[in-house]
Amino acid sequence: MDLEGYAKQFLLNNDPMAEEKLQQRIVEIKNISEADAKMIADAVLEEVSLTLNLKGDLFSFQKSGVSVGHFGVGSRGTGDFYVHRKIGDVIGKTGAVLDASNLDDSGVVFVPPSSSKSSGKSNKNNKSNHSENSFLILTVDGMHSRLSAYPFLAGFHVARAALRDIYVMGTKPLAMLSDIHVADDGDISMIFDHLAGIAAVSELTKIPLVTGSTLRIGGDMVIGDRMTGCVGAAAVVDNTALTARKKAVPGDLILMTRGAGGGTITTAAIYSGYADAKAVVERTLNVDFLTACQAVLDENLHEKIHVMTDVTNGGIRGDAHEISKEANVRLVFEDDMLKQCVDPVVSKMLDTLSIDFRGVSIDSLLVICPKEAADSVIDAVKRAGSDMFVVGRVEENDGKKPGAVLISNGKETDFKPLFREAPYTPLKKVLGEQTPPNFEEMRIKVDEAAAAAILKKERIVKRIQEMEK
Repeated sequence: MDLEGYAKQFLLNNDPMAEEKLQQRIVEIKNISEADAKMIADAVLEEVSLTLNLKGDLFSFQKSGVSVGHFGVGSRGTGDFYVHRKIGDVIGKTGAVLDASNLDDSGVVFVPPSSSKSSGKSNKNNKSNHSENSFLILTVDGMHSRLSAYPFLAGFHVARAALRDIYVMGTKPLAMLSDIHVADDGDISMIFDHLAGIAAVSELTKIPLVTGSTLRIGGDMVIGDRMTGCVGAAAVVDNTALTARKKAVPGDLILMTRGAGGGTITTAAIYSGYADAKAVVERTLNVDFLTACQAVLDENLHEKIHVMTDVTNGGIRGDAHEISKEANVRLVFEDDMLKQCVDPVVSKMLDTLSIDFRGVSIDSLLVICPKEAADSVIDAVKRAGSDMFVVGRVEENDGKKPGAVLISNGKETDFKPLFREAPYTPLKKVLGEQTPPNFEEMRIKVDEAAAAAILKKERIVKRIQEMEK
């Protein structure tokens, strides 16, 4: 519960009951006396009142009037993808090999020759001794918001997600970092349980968790026991081994492993009240994806692969859209083959709950490679213990047809993401996945807010540069 947010709303509305209402909310959450709650409420109102009239670039920003929830941010659909493109615009040109504007799994920069020469020999998965042709890869993934009450599961799945994002760039991660934020009333054990989940993945993969940060959400101003956090990972890769979404070319085949999902599937099982939720959650607790990637690296097959990615961003329909856009190609998927890529236990739950597997994260490994390399990749992955299937192909994109299509019962349909990922909890089903009727109006406001942020950045940078002359 955000006390600061409540207080600001009360004060802006000149609510005469502000102190009493805030005090009551504090008593509802914290096990303290009315008198203590009143002192906290008074202090919160005092602090917030002092910030209401602050003005200028450093204390204000141009409001869009569009909430992140209404625009679908974080919901892995068209609204979310649009905002991510705007994020790339705000960051601007970075000089990186891959950055936020590429909508890829990780960011990539050149390793300067002077520093790469001193880094020593690479591991067996990188042929280069980190020469001037080496890249540094960085990624970060946020934990699933609904797994706050299940810290171990949240930690386990976010750690896997970060490692996946490095592996699919064509190399083994070197290390992980974590960041944990717990609200003021959260039990300290949540921190340990969450870290245990991350550390479990670390031990299973032999990739160390080396650093991190632990803070409270909103400091003293947020009460309750909500937790959030993220895991980052880093690696170095030779440029000949780098696999990026923009490398897909016509004639390639699309391969996918069978996935059991992670945070999304776990959340669906828990919050939908599925009868066999425990069995589903247990199916998600594996490192199959990472083992499959390692098998590909060990046999140097990543050098023959054009694209590797994890099926997470709103399901395969979301990833297909992003790859098609980045590589300017047309992706054709066979629906019957896609259905084989969902773990049977998970598939049964999705069918029972009427959740479209094409629109949720199933954590499959997706590979796009030349036809002549496909059998070798499939065999290597199978030897590592995972099944892999040919699910589609890459064609020329003439701009006249959809960038991604699905063939089902002999019919070809546009395979595009909806406004949100497929709804997988009761609340998400209430919100739906259809584009709001005022989307264009909201989009214009989002554009204006992003443009204002860019101008603000430029003003502040210029001001600091002039001060340092």
